[in-house]
Amino acid sequence: MTDWLEGPLDGNWRGGEAQAEHISGQIWSPADHPPQVHQAPPPNLGPPGAAPQAPVPVPPPRLNGHPGNGHPGNGRPAARTGPTGPGTPGRGRRAPSPPSRRRRITRALIVLATVLGLGSAGTYVWADTELNREVDLGKIADRPSSGGGTNYLIVGSDSRVGLSDRARKNLHTGGSADAGRRTDSMILLHTGEHGTTMVSLPRDSWVTIPSHIRPETGKHYRASKNKLNAAFSFGGPDLLVRTIEHNTGVHIDHYTEIGFAGFVGIVNAVGGVPMCLDRDIKDEKSGADLKKGCHTLDGRTALAFVRQRHQEAKGDLGRGENQQKFLAALAKKAATPGVLLDPSTVYPTMSAGLGTLIVDKDTGLPNLTALFKAMKAVTAGDGKRLTVPVSNLAFQTPKGSAVKWNTRLANQLFTELNNDRPVTVGAKK
Repeated sequence: MTDWLEGPLDGNWRGGEAQAEHISGQIWSPADHPPQVHQAPPPNLGPPGAAPQAPVPVPPPRLNGHPGNGHPGNGRPAARTGPTGPGTPGRGRRAPSPPSRRRRITRALIVLATVLGLGSAGTYVWADTELNREVDLGKIADRPSSGGGTNYLIVGSDSRVGLSDRARKNLHTGGSADAGRRTDSMILLHTGEHGTTMVSLPRDSWVTIPSHIRPETGKHYRASKNKLNAAFSFGGPDLLVRTIEHNTGVHIDHYTEIGFAGFVGIVNAVGGVPMCLDRDIKDEKSGADLKKGCHTLDGRTALAFVRQRHQEAKGDLGRGENQQKFLAALAKKAATPGVLLDPSTVYPTMSAGLGTLIVDKDTGLPNLTALFKAMKAVTAGDGKRLTVPVSNLAFQTPKGSAVKWNTRLANQLFTELNNDRPVTVGAKK
């Protein structure tokens, strides 16, 4: 994953360098361009019997470039002409002047642009083929109609795929690689004419799960009330999307999901993510142990930070706010020139993310790039971070304590998002 497609790239490098040399006009071979000798015409003898006339002077050769600079239009020194005869120096060519600083810079930029352009194309093709497009949103039935703007569903799953026993212990994830996957976080991201809005959907939200068939048993289940993350456990991404669309009325355009291993890999590949905390955070279950102040979180520490919730005053809502804050900071860090323009960082970062990234069949790199820019825009003030309006954080249900939405405000929020109107509900910068 970290190679630079050396085979095709080396050849293109040489081609780009030759092109640069031709344009700059500083590197050329004398053997390819022999000096041209301009001979005077024979003297004008005039009519028979008349005295011979003086030879007509031969004008100097005309230069195609600027007059007086000694260089023709093709950028190569012209051959000098002059009198011949005993004691006169022979015809020759002036030595080429050394390339100017400006031309050296221009030549280097041409070569660099050629290599980077070809490298980017190769990277694009490779990365696009690496995406795991296992989700087909087109097969989901009874979907709401598309609204204005674009809606992404970002899911953080607790998949342990790609983690060794030692890594699972070190990351405090528990479970096993074949234990299936559940969702720890769900964020509905809307981007449109009024910027970006990130809305956290608590995993314990009390919602209606539509009727469905369990993939592992083939048994049919009627629509029923349950916690939102149960939809993911019962029917994976398809049922989760159906459940969110059913309860919000918002049409999901793109689905992205990443597991523990991919999350840790991306954070480590970008060299860690800076975060400032206004208090100490210590959570034994997630392994988070951070002091008040500013830190650069590596993959292990970042995972513990976004998973912890037991010491949060607002529980799962507090965790959702931390996840939004971290994702925006990650997007900002990944966009810095030191990361974005460094191939030794870009390739490991993409490799780490694509390894466990699951998307829908209609999602490509342009869509992921738009998602990335939208998340980054939130840190620049062009967006909002909020949680779906809640009326009860400890709503008692047959499935245990759940989060009950404020129906009126939630419907207002989702209507504004689906119609791509300015969000007026619970906005937090």
